[in-house]
Amino acid sequence: MAPSRTGSSAQGPASGTHPARGFGSALALTVAGTVVPGVAYLASGRRRLGAVVLVLFLLLVGGAVWLATGGRRDVVHLAVDSTALLWLIGGAVVLALLWLVVVVTGYRALLPRGTRGWQRALGGLVVLLLCAAVVAPAAAVVRIASAQRDLVDSVFDDGDSATVAQPTDTSVPFDGKDEINVLLLGGDGGAGRQGVRTDTVIVANVQVATGATTLFSLPRNLEDLPFPADSPLAAIYPDGFEAGSESESLLNAVYRNGPADHPDVLGPTDDPGADFLKLGVGEALGLDIDYYLLVNLDGFSRLVDALGGITLNVNYYVPVNGDTATGALPDAYIAPGPDQHMDGTRALDYARGRYGLSDYLRMDRQRCVLQAIVDAADPVTLLRQYQDLARTTQDIVSTDVPSAVLGDVVDLAFDVKSAGIRSVVFDDTVINPAYPDYPKIRSLVQQALAPAPAGTPTPAPTPAPAPAPATSSAPLSAAPSPGGNGGSVTEVADACAYDPAQAQAALDAGQPPTRGG
Repeated sequence: MAPSRTGSSAQGPASGTHPARGFGSALALTVAGTVVPGVAYLASGRRRLGAVVLVLFLLLVGGAVWLATGGRRDVVHLAVDSTALLWLIGGAVVLALLWLVVVVTGYRALLPRGTRGWQRALGGLVVLLLCAAVVAPAAAVVRIASAQRDLVDSVFDDGDSATVAQPTDTSVPFDGKDEINVLLLGGDGGAGRQGVRTDTVIVANVQVATGATTLFSLPRNLEDLPFPADSPLAAIYPDGFEAGSESESLLNAVYRNGPADHPDVLGPTDDPGADFLKLGVGEALGLDIDYYLLVNLDGFSRLVDALGGITLNVNYYVPVNGDTATGALPDAYIAPGPDQHMDGTRALDYARGRYGLSDYLRMDRQRCVLQAIVDAADPVTLLRQYQDLARTTQDIVSTDVPSAVLGDVVDLAFDVKSAGIRSVVFDDTVINPAYPDYPKIRSLVQQALAPAPAGTPTPAPTPAPAPAPATSSAPLSAAPSPGGNGGSVTEVADACAYDPAQAQAALDAGQPPTRGG
């Protein structure tokens, strides 16, 4: 009979313990436990605690995956809710602290006995780096959420407005309205300019049920802007807007000159110029304007630069500066060509250029710039540059959209994206800006918005014709189109597409003269 063996070599590990683990294995498992919380606890024998932490982590990952896919609308809802953003900031801080506790305690549970001093020092350094890796994304979330909260609170501050009332029933989108009309203004204020002139005036009509959107663009030199009969402005301007001289009575001067000549006529309001235009443009088009959004081009270039630039198609020479009134020639021209990447200054030149061209062409280019900004705002760029973008947006954007309807705006925006956008421009082949026929304008608007008769096929969008100095690439003719949509309409993307034949014709004609020769 063989003698029995004694000593540790003859016995397995004691019940409830684990085989000895080396220092390298402990570090590797600590790293794994940082990436997948709970792994370190499970490896150290704390199975119940490890299982709980792991399940919570998997639920967190599952929630993040859902938000990135099917829950994107909820993410945007959160992004416009100041209170929810505050909770997000607090939650990110608490989650980061708990994660740090898991990393540190997991490492301590795995650290083998008899670890040497240099190993402890190395382990401490590794844990410190792991903690930094946990803190960095949490800090980014806090930074972005804080910037977004400041943006929401500053832009949608629910200030005084003479034309907006707070919703009475927030359970019904937009108080049950069938359509929403938003006045989009491009202000041309800045250094060397007196006040703000709204050279871009567009009304976005959005059908609440479908998100179908039609943009109506009015020329900057439109005269005799009318006002509703029940408005105090109708008594002041019975024959339309008048501010002393023809140049100061155009549509683009209403924002500045109206409130300057008649302050406080509309009562308490944070932006009387916008309220003047909401009433006047609404009356001109026969639409009730619900809200306005003003983008001041003075800070526009900073927005484009924060996005890393935008890409635009150019079909004809676009002048840089120049003044037809004084005869000052442009400093240069932007040459025709596809997919031109422009920084903020160049994009602003592209949007503003008018020397030798019509206002309608400039309106087309400004819409193309807005579309290019949307295209450039990809998720990676937004995350990387978000603080700069939010800060710039606060400086150049103002609106009277109440914070209470921001959730409805988010839902409608998703529908607009899927439904598409049409653009209608009132050019001088349809109306004479100096003697506008407003009843005709209202009739054309109603034709454009009228639904097509049942069973009538929807006509294809009209291709944008080659721009010429006095015409628009998206004209509205007086004749209704077959589908019941008054006039010729075009998709915004069509007006911004590259036309090789037109661009080549411009290049063959030769570069226009510039001050520099």
